[in-house]
Amino acid sequence: MRYTMPYAAPGQVIGLLGGSFDPAHAGHAHITTEALKRFGLDRVWWLVSPGNPLKSRGPEPLPKRMARAREVMQHPRVEVTDIEDQLGTRFTAQTVARLRQLYPQVRFVWLMGADNMAQFHQWQDWRRIMETVPIGVLARPGQRISARMSRAAGLYAPYRIPGRFGHLLARAEAPAWCFVNVPMNDASSTAIRARGGWSAQTG
Repeated sequence: MRYTMPYAAPGQVIGLLGGSFDPAHAGHAHITTEALKRFGLDRVWWLVSPGNPLKSRGPEPLPKRMARAREVMQHPRVEVTDIEDQLGTRFTAQTVARLRQLYPQVRFVWLMGADNMAQFHQWQDWRRIMETVPIGVLARPGQRISARMSRAAGLYAPYRIPGRFGHLLARAEAPAWCFVNVPMNDASSTAIRARGGWSAQTG
């Protein structure tokens, strides 16, 4: 199989932001640009997934979500991809493992909102993810306390990098994670769907 995979130069640090992006919105773009600044990243790749294993409801078709994501996230150092669909991986641990095989000279940092950190222990092979790549956690509205009190945060407390040293995360060896507070943007995919969903957003 031939992949249309994004380019990364040897030695670069790439942040990975995964999700269904159903739909992508300003909140996703906001934490992405903050991650670039806070964690010393060269680039960020959005991994628009075929579906979220933790959600019972299926997302909108992938091409539609990809198109929306590219409208929302326009930045020279951010690339919107369908890597998981191309690789056939279903879970984050599988995706990270394959990317490390395909890009052996690139450093990856997994990015997530604080809401995902709160439920991270429910992810497939979550400890393998934690011990494979550094993780950057960005605070979102209403989720700061639950993320800091999460099972993952407790078990890996000794490996936490203080937020003021977030720029060191890119070169840290896993396990390593950093929680940063960012200016709030309360946009959410759930709220967008509740207001009438895609019809109101894609014009």
